[in-house]
Amino acid sequence: MAEAFEVLTLQGGYNTTVVVLGTAMLGLAAGVVGVFALLRKRSLMADALSHAALPGVAGAFLAASALDMTGRTLPVLLIGATVTGVLGVLSIQWLVRATRLREDAAIGIVLSVFFGAGIVLLSYIQKNAPEGAAGLSHFIYGQTAAMSAADAKLMAVLATLSVVAAGLLLKEFTLVCFNDTFAAVDGWPVSLIDLLMMALVVVVTVAGLQAVGLIMVVAMLIIPPVAARFWTDRAAVLIALSGAIGALSGYLGASASAVLPDAPAGSVIVLTAGTIFAISSLAAPKRGVIASTYRHLNLRLRIAGDHVLEKAFAHKAQDGGQLGAPELAAVARHQGWPAWFAVVIRWSLRGRGLARANKGGGVEVLASGLARGATVRRNHRLWEQYLVSYADIAPSHVDWSVDQVEHVLSEPLITELESLLRARGIAVPGAAVDGASA
Repeated sequence: MAEAFEVLTLQGGYNTTVVVLGTAMLGLAAGVVGVFALLRKRSLMADALSHAALPGVAGAFLAASALDMTGRTLPVLLIGATVTGVLGVLSIQWLVRATRLREDAAIGIVLSVFFGAGIVLLSYIQKNAPEGAAGLSHFIYGQTAAMSAADAKLMAVLATLSVVAAGLLLKEFTLVCFNDTFAAVDGWPVSLIDLLMMALVVVVTVAGLQAVGLIMVVAMLIIPPVAARFWTDRAAVLIALSGAIGALSGYLGASASAVLPDAPAGSVIVLTAGTIFAISSLAAPKRGVIASTYRHLNLRLRIAGDHVLEKAFAHKAQDGGQLGAPELAAVARHQGWPAWFAVVIRWSLRGRGLARANKGGGVEVLASGLARGATVRRNHRLWEQYLVSYADIAPSHVDWSVDQVEHVLSEPLITELESLLRARGIAVPGAAVDGASA
């Protein structure tokens, strides 16, 4: 724990601090840029781009060696990666425009062909063993622990560039991401804006090759924006959250790798990002699995309770709002509920203050519950009459549809339905009359 605290507070040594800060800056840049790839529906483009960079690394090494240069120089290798990465992106765009292939198929073709070419070139380099060839394979899986101060500074510059570009071009980027057709009609240079977005993706991808490798850098571009998307619907907040999640993933992942023995930093960083994604997918207040499940269950209980209240209102003249266990069981059979669900509905109605349990396993519906039952009953008859009168549906065929709609009719819609029915001289159903007659 003491060692972990030292690393987290940037007191774990010079090299460790450089790696932690460098990966945090890379995560920030990748998180910000990845948002636009996500909104543009081009997240997998980063995957193709990273794999297409591999033959550029190997080719740049061979070209530099042939010119009696130091082939292992990082700027030379990154230039080569940039060239073939851009070539891969252009190849995908050409395949989509010039053929009948869909974008996902074009990405799969370019990704596999370029990556295969890179593996062949790496195998050739390893067999011929040119001087300085050691370590080229690290561009596949990354070598985060070998990050230098110069690399960390490059990541900081890249993060600053990404944040500044996102801030200055936020309106243009979001416009093209959400509706490029409207942007083109309105006179915006869509192709140029699109090119700027992809240029940022290229820069982040190429810069991340040394840190986490071509496979892991894809995760840094995709996972943070997807995780952030669970928490917000606003583009500016999404960019800020995604950048924060990316930076946190790099910071925590690199710190954990420094503490844990034999734990590759690139893999730990991606696993950290994946953990944040899992937490977001579960715990986000609006889009999370827990919140969505709760809303779905609450809606189901409310609709099921409405059926019970409607039944109680229909029988209030005889039983005064009492529904015994047999009547409740009949409703459950008609709706197809399991036995346990009928018990849960009783609890739900009690919790909402609409009914209370009576002896024998039934319910006693209170005045507020009867009022709700009257509203549902009236909505049922009103929508039923509308479908029969306006949609020319036989009365025997409307019951299922009405059962789905009666719970969600709003007051303005009810008023409009009443006006339409009265305009045709059709009697508007009344809740009290219908309840008594039923």
